[in-house]
Amino acid sequence: MLFDSTTLGTLSLDNRVGLAPMTRVSATADGRATEEMADYYAKFADGGFSVLITEGVYTDDAYSQGYLNQPGLVTDDHVTAWSRVTDAVHDAGAPVVAQLMHGGAQTQGNPHVDGEATLAPSTVGPDAEKAEAYGGSGEFPEPKRATEDDLDAARDGFVDAAVNAHEAGFDGVEIHAANGYLLNEFLAADMNRRDDEYGGGPDARVRYPESVVSAVHDAVPDEFVVGIRLSQTRVTNDEYAWPEGEDAAAVFFERLSAAGADYVHTTEPNATSPTFGDEGPTLAEAAAEHVTEGTTVIANGGLGDPDAARQAVDDGADLVTLATSALANPDWPDRVANDEDLTAFDPARFLAPKASISAHELPDKRSPADD
Repeated sequence: MLFDSTTLGTLSLDNRVGLAPMTRVSATADGRATEEMADYYAKFADGGFSVLITEGVYTDDAYSQGYLNQPGLVTDDHVTAWSRVTDAVHDAGAPVVAQLMHGGAQTQGNPHVDGEATLAPSTVGPDAEKAEAYGGSGEFPEPKRATEDDLDAARDGFVDAAVNAHEAGFDGVEIHAANGYLLNEFLAADMNRRDDEYGGGPDARVRYPESVVSAVHDAVPDEFVVGIRLSQTRVTNDEYAWPEGEDAAAVFFERLSAAGADYVHTTEPNATSPTFGDEGPTLAEAAAEHVTEGTTVIANGGLGDPDAARQAVDDGADLVTLATSALANPDWPDRVANDEDLTAFDPARFLAPKASISAHELPDKRSPADD
């Protein structure tokens, strides 16, 4: 089934294996995608991945940027730069989706604000150290509690970035509500301690992310795909779980898909392991049960072994996405389809000392430009 054709919203896909979003701090200082990024993404399309989802792209020139040298979709220059990437991927034969991300309290580099100012649902920051591979060091600061005006501005940023993504030639956008960034913080009871309409039980915690999905859906053409990525765990806490368990998942998946998400992209450290107790379903299985009819479910997490990827599809996921396995094997679909050996992922070759695109990752062996 991995190599059966399928659909993602209005997109026709050659197989059920996509490229997962991965943070790679390789844009210019002002957030423009580079020629090297075009080559980097196109090689995954050349290698047989049926759809590519980009690294997280910041959405406004206020609080959203999460890392230095992160790409944006805010300015006309950003749109022009990304157009070269989308053209390269389309020329290689695959659709490409932009992941829209607001860093929230997990931000560790943002030139648009004074000092280390960050924005979050509440004045609760990650209890962790910043990641040196992505340019950070030291502890995260206490974030500012988002006001109604802040939330309106952040929502508008997602909408404007989605419109810019369409102009840049993307086939869709993925709203990032996973891994500990702003929208994920609203879903998390330990990070969201608000006492207004956006805080409390699952029905309230989902309200702000739901409003973002709805606003983006209403702003883009019908054929433009809108997805959302969800996780319990965070970059800074890989053991966090929603206290209400599958009851929270049922609310989140149903409400967010009903708000206009064509797909739900679940991610956990191991996508084939039970996530709600030893006997509970995986996160992707819970999504398949609770999303509204017609919503595609994508599973991500530890699926580089072809047998694990097949299991995820057997368990109900419509597609799977690969991250580190794709870095080590940019032609993973072609290799697996031809029963060829796979290369093990070596983090030292890709993410150390910094997670920028390395020379050996480029098809023509050029070194990334020193922008």
